[in-house]
Amino acid sequence: MTAQTLPRLGNLPAEPNSFVGRERDLGDLRLLLAGVRALTLCGPGGIGKTRLAIRLAWELADEFPDGVWLVEFADNTDSALTARLVANVLGIGDEPDRPVAATLADALRDRQLLLILDTCEHVVDAIADLVRDLIGACPQLRLVATSREPLRVRGETVWRVPPLSVPAVSRPGQSAARPHVPGEIEHEAIRLFTDRAAAVRPGFALTDENLEHVVQLCRTLDGVPLAIELAAARIRALSVEQIADRVGDRFRLLASGDRTAPPRQRTLQAAVDWSFDLLTPDEQVLLRRLAVFAGWSLDMAEQVCSDELIPRSRVLDLLAALIDKSLVALEDELNGDARYRLLDTIREYAADRLAAAGEDDVFRQRHVRCMVALAEEAVGQAFLRTAPPWPEQIKTYNRISSEQANYRVALAYCLEVRDAEKGLRLCAALRSPWVVRGDVAEGIQWFARFLALDEWVPASVRARALMFSAELAFEHQDYQVAARTARAAVAMCTACAAACPAGGLRILALTSLRAGRGDDALAAADAAMGAASQHGDVWEEGLAHAAKAAILVRGGQLASAQSEFETALELLTGNNGWGVAHALFGLGNLARARRDNAAALRHLRSALELFGQIGARTEMARCLAGIGWVALASLDLPTAAASLGESLELSMGTGQRLGIARGLEAIAALAALRGDDAVAVRLDGAGAALREMVGPPRPGARQDRLDTLLAPARQRLGSRWPGLVAEGRRLSTHEAVRYALASVDSAAASTPPAAAAPGLADRAAPVAPSALTARELQIAHLIARGLSNRAIAEELFISPATAARHVANILAKLGLNSRAQVAAWTAQQRSAY
Repeated sequence: MTAQTLPRLGNLPAEPNSFVGRERDLGDLRLLLAGVRALTLCGPGGIGKTRLAIRLAWELADEFPDGVWLVEFADNTDSALTARLVANVLGIGDEPDRPVAATLADALRDRQLLLILDTCEHVVDAIADLVRDLIGACPQLRLVATSREPLRVRGETVWRVPPLSVPAVSRPGQSAARPHVPGEIEHEAIRLFTDRAAAVRPGFALTDENLEHVVQLCRTLDGVPLAIELAAARIRALSVEQIADRVGDRFRLLASGDRTAPPRQRTLQAAVDWSFDLLTPDEQVLLRRLAVFAGWSLDMAEQVCSDELIPRSRVLDLLAALIDKSLVALEDELNGDARYRLLDTIREYAADRLAAAGEDDVFRQRHVRCMVALAEEAVGQAFLRTAPPWPEQIKTYNRISSEQANYRVALAYCLEVRDAEKGLRLCAALRSPWVVRGDVAEGIQWFARFLALDEWVPASVRARALMFSAELAFEHQDYQVAARTARAAVAMCTACAAACPAGGLRILALTSLRAGRGDDALAAADAAMGAASQHGDVWEEGLAHAAKAAILVRGGQLASAQSEFETALELLTGNNGWGVAHALFGLGNLARARRDNAAALRHLRSALELFGQIGARTEMARCLAGIGWVALASLDLPTAAASLGESLELSMGTGQRLGIARGLEAIAALAALRGDDAVAVRLDGAGAALREMVGPPRPGARQDRLDTLLAPARQRLGSRWPGLVAEGRRLSTHEAVRYALASVDSAAASTPPAAAAPGLADRAAPVAPSALTARELQIAHLIARGLSNRAIAEELFISPATAARHVANILAKLGLNSRAQVAAWTAQQRSAY
């Protein structure tokens, strides 16, 4: 029997509604299919594999003269019928005593045809055999399969279909851009929800009032198209806010959909049931146990999920199978270890299965023990003189920091079962990441919850928790709570000889300093040093010396402070780069007090580099602010603008209101030196208003310095000054920061105006020569510091050729012949003002 002639156009169904998003995916797939024979679109149920394949087929239809054909296998449960289904769709009849696959291969041998094989996972072996035969026999045939796992045939290319894009989660203190109309929305998940909701409720549109809830909803649903479409259908009866509030119970909320859709796509429950039922029993067991994680490594999965039922040696193979079947997602590597996660929808489903199996408490407890061991092992090595090298510590810190979601899960479970001891041990181990990341408010809340539990906890654990809670309160500028908690920690250490009170005494020293009790501060610092030495805690001894040095600086005892900082640096070097950075920061501030700008910059930049290696944004902001003030004192206004602007952005990102207030004041000083009187006065008003909200007034020296800088501006403004101050005070924090950063950008883009302002180095501010641009002035200062063109390029992140061009322009504009003359000219400019 000869093969029947094939129709030309194929059998692609019309698209039932608008196709939203996936523009980049479609472009990549079109290019990919031009060079491969078999392409498999893989992904979990509801991710949009079928819709993407059909859309791709429509876009490619004109390139296949013999048509584009769709064969659906969802309702086929008999592997023996797979080839027969393809033949039926293509209109190819049987041949006596000959396999259907062979007849298909002959019929398609010379055809230029695209074949879409949809929903292959439950008959994957039979389809793999068929695809292998067709690829080998039909050189012009192209195949696109959709499946929850790869076919695993030679020549196959696997494309993992991603979720639709959703807005990233903003960190505390950050504000995401808020689109106002659908045309401005870049994120596919929001576009899809808006489109489908408008189809259900005509007139529905995004507004300032509902956008936040739509974003929350799409994030919660992982950007999975099926889940988003089901949620949008609920707009008939619920508001967006109500849907977002109820989506935590997503399997009940999204329990009805399109009656005409295949059964597996009518509800979210059905979509996930379909995938789960295709797993082997052991794969089902591992999947439900993985629900205890918020992301994991192979080692973590082996520790927590293995037992007599699933031996440790089998975890890797089962995990690989779950990845192949699109139920586990492989994420980026961290320190050489692959990371895995479950989509939230799959995780919730697996958690329900874990509870139904009666394994919930067992494996959540194992998860807690794993996280406690991981955190305490890292902390136990981090603060010793024999600690691993700093690069290794950075890797360990990044590992701990990356597990924050897992730690929140573990802490929540400890709180649920009132396990105060493990909860406080976890809190103590997480103290450093909370401080470094600027998440001290979160840490304070967790400590408070566990300390409030009326459960027995070893005295050493409670004392350590109290000390670290006091430290977080101090970082949060809640000095009264910090002092009260530190006193409780010291008292508990007195009753527990094994506990070292040095940390609590150090916090008491610093809070006494804040309260203006210098003698009490020195006494507490000395006591902290003695306690740390007695207990052999070199880390705390170094921090105590640094605390004492800061107290001495405040008292004007600069020589003694220098000695204490050097001792602190000696004790902390080789221990932990975090402590070294703090000592260097202190030395930088001491050099500023001595008006040794070169030493100040050296120490502050070294501290900034160390803090930057672990992303300590709060401390980075402080270092950059210090560099900015040194640049102001040196009348290097371009460097000051760059440093102060970056410092303010970091402070805004961490939500540190005192840091933001200080940043506004510093940029007010910069504006005053540039002669931007109105900007300076408005920012001064905004900074003062924010300080009043935070609590602590400006220290006297800082107030005097700023008043001196602003005095000429106030005099020139005359009667306008009070009104401008009032304008600044009315600005919200976000408005004030935007205004300040705009002025910084202006400063970086223009030449400072000819305005005199007495100030930072007890001399009048210079008038920058109008011949040079702001960038050229910055480079002139770097030339004066002795930097080569290559060093200037590295400092400013430009190419050496660009640096050389700027140097040549400076020489030409100033009529000079050498770099030495530029350095002399720069010194003359400074001395003249």
